[in-house]
This record gives sequence, C-alpha cells and structure tokens, in this order.
Amino acid sequence: MNIVCVSHLRWHFVFQRPQHLLSRAAKTGVVLYVEEPIFGEGPARMEVTRDATGVLVGVPHLPATLSADEHHAWQQRLLVDAIERHIPGEFVAWFYTPMALPFTHGLDAAAVVYDCMDELSGFAGAPPALQRLEAELFRKSHVVFTGGHTLYEAKRASHANVHAFPSSVDVAHFARARRTAREPADQSAIPSPRIGFYGVIDERMDYELLAGVAAARPQWHLVMIGPTAKVDPAALPRAANLHYLGGKTYAELPDYIAGWDVAMLPFARNEATRYISPTKTPEYLAAGKPVVSTSIRDVVRPYGQQGLARIADTVEDFVTAIEAALAEDPVERQRAADAFLTHMSWDGTWLQMRQLVEQAIAKRKPRSASHARNAS
Repeated sequence: MNIVCVSHLRWHFVFQRPQHLLSRAAKTGVVLYVEEPIFGEGPARMEVTRDATGVLVGVPHLPATLSADEHHAWQQRLLVDAIERHIPGEFVAWFYTPMALPFTHGLDAAAVVYDCMDELSGFAGAPPALQRLEAELFRKSHVVFTGGHTLYEAKRASHANVHAFPSSVDVAHFARARRTAREPADQSAIPSPRIGFYGVIDERMDYELLAGVAAARPQWHLVMIGPTAKVDPAALPRAANLHYLGGKTYAELPDYIAGWDVAMLPFARNEATRYISPTKTPEYLAAGKPVVSTSIRDVVRPYGQQGLARIADTVEDFVTAIEAALAEDPVERQRAADAFLTHMSWDGTWLQMRQLVEQAIAKRKPRSASHARNAS
C-alpha cells in the first residue's frame, strides 16, 4: 500500500505517532510524507529526500511574496508532480492536518484517511479555518483514526467509520533503559534523585507545577528533555535543580531514561491537553520507571485506574506522589506494567490500521467499477 501523507509536523522534529506508523508502512509500500512549506526566496520547488526509515520526505519551498491562493496552487502543482515522480500507481491519501485540503482536492486517491492524532483547534495559534476544514475532511474521509479514547469520544459522531488508536509503544526499544549502563555526558553530572520528562516543551506544560516541585524539593533534580515550541525559552522556570537538556534523538532516549528515578508527565490542564494521549506513558513503563502525571484523561484511563501511574495536580500532591514512587518496591509495578504492555505494539497498531484502510478501499472499488461500466 502506497501512501501520500500531508502533515503539519516536521518529520525530523521529534519521533512520534506519524513516524512510528509511516516507517512501518514504508516497509511494504512507497510513502511520501509532505511537510508544510518553507517560505523564502527563489523559485517554487519540492525537495524530496529519503529518510533512513525508507520514507520519502517532501518539503515544499515557496516564494514568500505569493498570495495565499498562489501558495495553494503551487503546493498542489508540486504535490502532483512529486506523486507522479515517486508513487508507482495507486495510493492512499493520509491526512494529519485539515489545512492541507485547499491544495489536495484534486488527488485521485484509492481512499482518504484522517489520522486525527490531536484536537488541533485547541492549540495556540490554531488557524481560524481549521474547524471548518476538519468538517470537510470528515466528509471526504473513508476511515478516521483518533490518537486516543477521549478524542474518539469527541469525534465518533462526526463520521461513520471512526476508530480509536491510542499511543502505542516499541517495548524492546525502551526496555533497553533497564539494561544500559551508558550515561549521557550532559546528564552524568546531574545528582540523583532525578525526575525526568521528555517531549516537546510547549504550551501544554504546567510551568507553575514544575517551578513549585523544584522549589519544594531542592534535593531533587528535574530533567527536561525536548525542543521548545510556541514558548519563549527565556520565560521557562529556572532553578539550580531544573535542567533543560534540549532535544534528543529517539535512539538516545533509553540512555537518558535509564538514569532517572521517576518519570513524570507535568502537563497543564487546558484546551491543548484536553484530548491528548501521551505516547511517553507506555514508553516510561517499558523503560521500567514509575510514572507520576497530572490528571490527563487518557493517562487516568487506563494507567491511573490500573495503578500503573500516580495522578496528582497540585505541587503538594505531585511531591507526595514522587516520594511514594521513590520509596516503592519496583518489582510488582514492573510485573503489572509488563503484563499490560504485552498487548501493545506499534507493529500491531499499524497492522490493524492497514486492515481498516484496505477494507475501505475494497468497499470503494465495486462502486468505482460500476461507475466505469455505466460510463461505457
């Protein structure tokens, strides 16, 4: 199955849901992943490179002087040309953003898939047209996936063929953290106990909580790994025991987690986090770490309810939860976590998604054949 994916996320920003799924799709078909354009000088062009996963990453370069309609026209022209050059035959149009609709309306796809991984309208700077275009994308899609159960509950009435696929995990990759003795150079000098987080550091973080925990327990060291986005790095809370180590590759993460005593999810409770299903929750568990999180619904269900994560929202409660995690006997927790994770894998998620897409294609083909016979 060949895929043409249009996304609002840079392929090389952080390794997350699209990368997990489409790198697996690239093992059996051609995958073209088209990012948002880069505006600058020079002629319009599509730069296409092959990632180590086998995915073809397309980056449109457009003159900044063009109007919005001209931008869309050029994006469509460049996209069609890239498809003709790189995609052999039939393909599935795979959307991560409804904002791609203005330049994809002419694509002759075998099926249209909307992998709705987030409620994008709740994020800072969301375009005014987003909700209108998402409603149109629901009408055009043949199958819709959601990035979590809470998001599924919000979207299931919008389409007749919606399926929840919450964040999964590559257990073997993160289980390396239980065995490795390698200590990354920029973390090695940080004293223990270490309370760690990795992910994009943006408007979804509860910065008051971070500052409060750091102040309440100066002997603990909070390690924050990840790039910043849509926040001023200079405005982040600072303390001697609060360490920002920047972005790391997916391959490096187990080495960092191995040196933590507790893994945390210090998310704010706001519109940007209302529907999220953090990929890092099962990854932390696979790494063998206790998890402390704020009350993100898709963490509370199932992880909090099954005793796989401690839930706390205030500074006092978060500190108490971390103290309990530091004091616990890890054997029983790890046994329960491993049993839970037995049923989770990105391989399994991709297999189920692929089957649903193939079913959608199969349902369309009899109608297409019928139309062709009637036309003749």
